[in-house]
Amino acid sequence: MPSHLSADRPAAQPPPRGPVDALISQARRLKGDVDAVRRGTPDDATDPRERWRRALYDLALHQLDDLDQHLAQLRDDPAPVPGPSGPPGAEPAAAPEPHPDSLLARVGSAEWNLLTDEVSWSGELYRILGRDPSAPPLTLDELPSLVVDEDRPSLTAMVTGCLVDGRPIDGEFRVLRPGDGVRTVHMMGEPVLGADGGTASMWAVLRDVSALRRCRRAVSETRDSLHHHRHAAARTGHRLAAGPQEAGPPPWHGSLRLPPDGARVLDIAAAHLPASAPAPVDGDWYDALELPDGTTLFGVGELTGQGAGAALDTAMLRGAVRGMAMTGAEPGPLLTCLNGLLEAGAQPALGSALCLRYRPATRSLAWAQAGHPAPLLFRDGTGRALEAPRGVPLGAAPGSSYGQAEETLEAGDLLLLHTDALVPGHAGTGAAHRLLPLAPVLAGIRTARDCVRAVVREYGGREERTGHACVLVARIAS
Repeated sequence: MPSHLSADRPAAQPPPRGPVDALISQARRLKGDVDAVRRGTPDDATDPRERWRRALYDLALHQLDDLDQHLAQLRDDPAPVPGPSGPPGAEPAAAPEPHPDSLLARVGSAEWNLLTDEVSWSGELYRILGRDPSAPPLTLDELPSLVVDEDRPSLTAMVTGCLVDGRPIDGEFRVLRPGDGVRTVHMMGEPVLGADGGTASMWAVLRDVSALRRCRRAVSETRDSLHHHRHAAARTGHRLAAGPQEAGPPPWHGSLRLPPDGARVLDIAAAHLPASAPAPVDGDWYDALELPDGTTLFGVGELTGQGAGAALDTAMLRGAVRGMAMTGAEPGPLLTCLNGLLEAGAQPALGSALCLRYRPATRSLAWAQAGHPAPLLFRDGTGRALEAPRGVPLGAAPGSSYGQAEETLEAGDLLLLHTDALVPGHAGTGAAHRLLPLAPVLAGIRTARDCVRAVVREYGGREERTGHACVLVARIAS
């Protein structure tokens, strides 16, 4: 962005379509070149370095998409939308809001006139900052009220440096949008000088870069995992050498209470049930972890295959699930990304999964499934299977997207998740019909660990079980 502009500069004119169209063509050619290099790079899903490279290519492609979108916006040169401080009767245009997880967020703009105290915001800026379009735009003194406490000093310093020292603004801050959580906003601005050389006004452009930052964090976390991969692979090798029983996911000997110090607690326990006869370890898995925003991710799943390869693929899949969840991905988009990861592997695998995210503040559950039996909900001595959103098995259909369902839970509710081999000879709805009659038994049990023990007592010793199985119980303890 150029430095100090003159207040008596002529009105900005949109650039001729020819040069901007040429820039768009160059951006799209570059995107095609990057995509071609990405496709020509060996894709080994078991190699963390290759996954890191692929994540970097994906990030570059997302940014080129972003560039293409903004150049098209520049070419089309939409008329500026005045805020409520504009001409009488003018209303911000009701342009469709981008999806909150899109990297192609549109740009909002603002001008603060220091001589007349007038403030002008574009309609898009209202959406970016989560403001009511009928409200007046905020002054520079009021703007920090939208920003999280930790970022207010840096925003104040940027604005002061622009107004006092004439320095351009180029920085980020986080805003808390009603109903949408914390979002990261990138701001670029510059002073406009008056005839006396003093600052007359300040221009700024702002955009929501939350999804882009999450993508970059995923790249960073994938890169960091390279440092630990060889040690983890060595440990996995030792476990596989020790035998199939030790290679499976270990049982939790006590309940996992998340969050540990919260007023509303999710009590989780799980177990791995071996096959009745010695058999190579397969791809059954379960997992649970607390996320930075206080929510809890948990789930179960299985991958095709047996032996060391299946164990390593399963470990990679669980790591990918955790990494994407830590970046804020919801269950539906997470499974969509996971499906793409399996498709991109040098040796594509098939699998199924349940992914659930519990918000203790509202006792709400968001969940998605990929060709897997739905969770069973037990309440007041009865049980039912949750109605499943759309979702095909992982790796079965390229480019598939996965739906997401919501469920409001109550204190005392119990969720049971399992893989197909838990009830020998019965899968899907057949297994659910065998498990739901456990409702009266589970109703009298007060911990997730004891609920798992009850399920294992019923099905754990079945001699006809030909494969490994997992069961996970999550109980709304308070």
